[in-house]
Amino acid sequence: MRKRAWIAIVIALILCSPLLLRLGVALRFAPRTHAPHAVQEPRYAAVVLGARVYPNGEPSAMLADRIGAAVDLYHAGHVDVVVMSGDGREPSYDEPGAMARYAMQRGVPPEDIILDRGGTRTYDSCYRLGHVLGIDSAYLVSQNFHLDRALMLCNGLGIHADGVFADTQRPWGYSDFSLTRSRIREIPALTLAIYDLLSGRTPTFSDLEIEEIE
Repeated sequence: MRKRAWIAIVIALILCSPLLLRLGVALRFAPRTHAPHAVQEPRYAAVVLGARVYPNGEPSAMLADRIGAAVDLYHAGHVDVVVMSGDGREPSYDEPGAMARYAMQRGVPPEDIILDRGGTRTYDSCYRLGHVLGIDSAYLVSQNFHLDRALMLCNGLGIHADGVFADTQRPWGYSDFSLTRSRIREIPALTLAIYDLLSGRTPTFSDLEIEEIE
């Protein structure tokens, strides 16, 4: 009976440890996460972390909100440039290109937009932000469920990063299904992120050049 109890405890700890880890990271970086209107300290860059782009080239709702929050930071004078970091390795699927078009339509001049087409994962975006672009201080722009992992990664790679959440850009919000799926995905993603930090992995596309819009 005692053996079964110990087995049950071990199984419970294994099942709960990712959730506890996620809670710990969220609490650690909560003080460094801000609403767009609450930002005061200027930084050189706002970094928009990529997400889904539709076949017609339009950003998904979550990505549009991220870009919108970064545009607000730019127009408020809190950042000098906006970095669009996402998957743009194929001409048929170009997150940074779609992000740049969306921002330019909202008044951000092309000379203040930087394209990082090698940001295929959040770790890669943070790695390339420091190692390729040479930025050591920035605002990361994403949804709240994603920001704690992004902040852990970028700060773990030596970048002084704060987060700006984009959840409030659209008054009707997101579907329950979309939010639930995204939050569940964060649990294994956080475990992989910790492995990446501890192993010092070099991204596959670490040498892909950063682009400026001409």
